[in-house]
Amino acid sequence: MIEWLGIEHLFELSTTEAVWGFLTPLIIFVGFALMQIILPARRVPGYVIDEATGEPRKYRLNGILVFLLAIAIWATEITGMPRDWFYRSTMYAIAGGTVVTFIFALIAVFGAPKTALNPIAAFWTGRVREISFLGDRFNFDVKMWFYVVGGTMLALNALSGAAWHYEEFGDNANPGIYLYAAFFTFYTFDYFIFERVQLYTYDLIHERLGFMLFWGGLVVYGWLFILPLWGMAAYPDPGFSTGWTYVWLIGTGALFLLGWSISRGANLQKYTFKRWPDRKFLGIIEPKYIEVGDRKILYSGFWGVARHFNYMGEGFLSLSIALVFGHFDVPWAWTYFVFIVTLFTFRQRDDDKHCAEKYGEEKWAEYKSLVKYRIFPGVY
Repeated sequence: MIEWLGIEHLFELSTTEAVWGFLTPLIIFVGFALMQIILPARRVPGYVIDEATGEPRKYRLNGILVFLLAIAIWATEITGMPRDWFYRSTMYAIAGGTVVTFIFALIAVFGAPKTALNPIAAFWTGRVREISFLGDRFNFDVKMWFYVVGGTMLALNALSGAAWHYEEFGDNANPGIYLYAAFFTFYTFDYFIFERVQLYTYDLIHERLGFMLFWGGLVVYGWLFILPLWGMAAYPDPGFSTGWTYVWLIGTGALFLLGWSISRGANLQKYTFKRWPDRKFLGIIEPKYIEVGDRKILYSGFWGVARHFNYMGEGFLSLSIALVFGHFDVPWAWTYFVFIVTLFTFRQRDDDKHCAEKYGEEKWAEYKSLVKYRIFPGVY
């Protein structure tokens, strides 16, 4: 089965290496927590209201420093860990990370006050929305830790796969693999540049802390998002002519930037609106909104094109990931695209339901009459 899937190269560690691979996520989780606590950070208020004080929750943000330090440690091999280690140990790390996050979730869920959810449902979705440690001075927030670990490991795993690919193929390496690694390195670096924007996103505001979020934020985001690379790193240069190679790489890069621009633009517009409701986005786009008591539903700019136009940006971005390898007929190349489209289709439906409850059926119906499409204008 493993050979049929073309991923036998991910099961070639010795017994000792396999043990270290299994332990790698735990070491990473602890190491990143220490970096977040030790490195300097800026303290900012978020969107979520602290129920104890009635004021916006405060967060320490230093993801950019953690990201840059982690990249430097990986690139210089200062710890003795080879650059291709994360890729070669992928399967063992996923197993180890799943066990660790299972234990984390047990502690987080069953250490919290009971809710109406049955124990299985509570374990999966969680009971509380926020967990933080170390008091006001350090204010170590678990959800922001997810983002820092998951995002940085996404980039490191992609770069590690590119390093393994180079060792295997040398002059016959696929340039698309390097572009793929560059995509995700840029994607996560951009996230840390705009780290404060995440304080206004769905996960931080609505999601509870259960196994779904622990495993998703740490293991899925950090290790499983590079799923296409499991198979595609074993493929050499697709062998296009020089002209078609330029078309393929430039076209794929342009599609990635289009998706990123839509996703980043939409999220920045919402962030701007939530902080400064009457400010024009980029000094151009006038904010138009429906008032619901002290709340407002934005329906101009990106948010007037579709109710979740940012998800369409993620869809274009994931399509560029499928095309970047140049082996268009290989199913592995399409796994991330299928995952992202499925994830955001269901998330959009869940968010629609939540918003109808939050704003009321009548106001939400008014908003839907103004913004008819869910994600893809004219299609869906």
